[in-house]
Amino acid sequence: MRRKFDVRPGLVALAVITVVLLFAASAARSEISQRDKDVLTGKELIYIATVRKDGNQSKAVPVWFTSNADGNGILIQTGPDTWKAKRIKRGSPVLIWIGAANGPAFIGKAEITSDAAVQKKILDDFRKKYWQNRVLGIGPSRSEFTSGARVAIAITPARDLPDGFSSAPGTPAPPLEAK
Repeated sequence: MRRKFDVRPGLVALAVITVVLLFAASAARSEISQRDKDVLTGKELIYIATVRKDGNQSKAVPVWFTSNADGNGILIQTGPDTWKAKRIKRGSPVLIWIGAANGPAFIGKAEITSDAAVQKKILDDFRKKYWQNRVLGIGPSRSEFTSGARVAIAITPARDLPDGFSSAPGTPAPPLEAK
């Protein structure tokens, strides 16, 4: 009896290897590097820039932050109508500097999320971390997340940027993937 399909083992192996390599490349970096974890400890601010439609960096602005539940990403919040939120909605990568606009830096992917657990983590951690939130009530609130006046943003690092990489608004942003 003859088979209807002549599947060549070499072709199947090539397809499997291709899928594995694509998966490995996409998962190659999805956590904060040890360098950045060490520097983040004790820092109150990160500086974030997005990429404009023309491919250039925006101005880096200081923001409060916390880490995500597994400690491999960063969570921030902002108003839904900020340039940061608008650019992230359209898929802009984010550039992050730790502690200062010339501090250790990485580039990553960001997404706006309505996940209640992420919002709760931001609210709880900000209350613990920032006295201005605890004492003065400055910062996000549950009602602002509920009403849509604030959005939560989850940032996943893609790769560290070289030491000395500094914020340079109006200049081309580095690529998300290393060349």
